[in-house]
Amino acid sequence: MSQFPKSAALMARGAAFFGSEHAILCGAMSWVSERNLVSAISNAGGFGVIACGAMTPALLDAEITATRALTAKPFGVNLITMHPDLFELIAVCASHGVSHVVLAGGIPPKGSVEAIKAGDNGGAEAKVICFAPTLALAKKLLRSGADALVIEGMEAGGHIGPVSTSVLAQEILPSIAEDALVFVAGGIGRGEAIAGYLEMGAAGVQLGTRFACATESIAHPAFKKAFFRASARDATASVQVDPRLPVIPVRALKNKGTEAFSAKQIEVARLLDDGSVEMLEAQLQIERYWAGALRRAAIDGDVENGSLMAGQSVGMVTKEEPVTEIIAALLGECEAALGRRAAA
Repeated sequence: MSQFPKSAALMARGAAFFGSEHAILCGAMSWVSERNLVSAISNAGGFGVIACGAMTPALLDAEITATRALTAKPFGVNLITMHPDLFELIAVCASHGVSHVVLAGGIPPKGSVEAIKAGDNGGAEAKVICFAPTLALAKKLLRSGADALVIEGMEAGGHIGPVSTSVLAQEILPSIAEDALVFVAGGIGRGEAIAGYLEMGAAGVQLGTRFACATESIAHPAFKKAFFRASARDATASVQVDPRLPVIPVRALKNKGTEAFSAKQIEVARLLDDGSVEMLEAQLQIERYWAGALRRAAIDGDVENGSLMAGQSVGMVTKEEPVTEIIAALLGECEAALGRRAAA
């Protein structure tokens, strides 16, 4: 019997979908959601997800192999839809029998969902998870073959949309949660919030910021200390400088790196103006900028000039803890909240 029976009952559909003990999905954080953190989360009963980010197919192949050496539990891979080698990356996932692929960063390109589902997962069809920023798109993605959805609010770290998690949940969950698997993300730092979304019909939740400073996270000590010092107000969204260049806002702790991004946008916009690059290449340059800036902070420890991507729940990250303790604390808080409501 589960130590957290009320939580387990509400997470049952999500946990069965992932093949995990708990329907707690790890957000894909480039450079951070790699073999060590991913395997730790899966081993602790959650569902770890490798952040492919800007990896080449060869690097992803090696990362999946290394993760498999650290866990026998299921885990997934997050792929960016605008990656120029998307279909090669899908083929790498298929060659390893990856059971779940998350498509992030935009509407899945034609044929990508079908390619994932055609992958070899021991005779079973691989599952596709997509991000849905609106109810209309959520329904369209489900019709197009998505097996589950993540709705992520603007409180999240990294790339964000314009609507808060609580509003997205109210708009989307009552309409489709009975018939579809929907996981809620963005600004979740405690179990009481998890309890609320589960009661609204969510199949589970996704957290990133809460896991970024786990003991098993390879993030640089200086990166983690920046999180420990930060409050919710320190995690700000980037500003779009040129309306001709569609740039998805990124939430990070304010520093010199966030200021430098404005200059980078102006640089890329000028390249668009003189015809040096096409729009897709311009967007890829922006993505490469973020990948490099995040590495400088998370891996190299340059917390002044790198990107400290963090959600507004960062104020609830106050110390380094093992993944097992983080998940146990979240579930304990969730269970207590559900118990209080049942007794009321």
